[in-house]
Amino acid sequence: MKATGIVRRIDDLGRVVVPKEIRRTLRIKESDPLEIFTDRDGKIILKKYSPIGELGDFAKDYAQSLAQVSGYTVCIADHDQIIAASGKRAKEYAGRLIDEELETAILNRKTVKLAKKEAVRLTQNDAGGYQSQVISVITSLGDCVGAVIIFSENGETELGETEIKLAKAAAGFLGRQMEQ
Repeated sequence: MKATGIVRRIDDLGRVVVPKEIRRTLRIKESDPLEIFTDRDGKIILKKYSPIGELGDFAKDYAQSLAQVSGYTVCIADHDQIIAASGKRAKEYAGRLIDEELETAILNRKTVKLAKKEAVRLTQNDAGGYQSQVISVITSLGDCVGAVIIFSENGETELGETEIKLAKAAAGFLGRQMEQ
């Protein structure tokens, strides 16, 4: 673990404040859920909770199936990172932090098809080069928790109605899996 040099006291209600610098670095916002763990050495570990992260292996298998059926690259993301990726450029996306443009698209709660000029950056160091994108938001118990993204690259055909329906079906299915 990385030492920060910041010491906080527990108040009379058992609360401790996570310093602003750490919250900013880890992209923790007000009302974000945190998991609390302890280890054998008596350390308390706080981890940002990702409901989609709970479906990690399942999400990877689902992304792989979608990529095989559609022939395009598929990513499944939560609010912070790409949880699963499959297709031609999957290694460039898997596990990377998402860009603010994608986070904004997720918060808009709509399924969108974006053409070349409207395409959003998926990750912070994204090179782009998209022909088109479909972004379908995953909702669980009324909360938007992530997105299914299907994209075609320059030189490939533009995504159509079939890919929009695939993304919507995948997002709906993943959302229901988290509710169980």
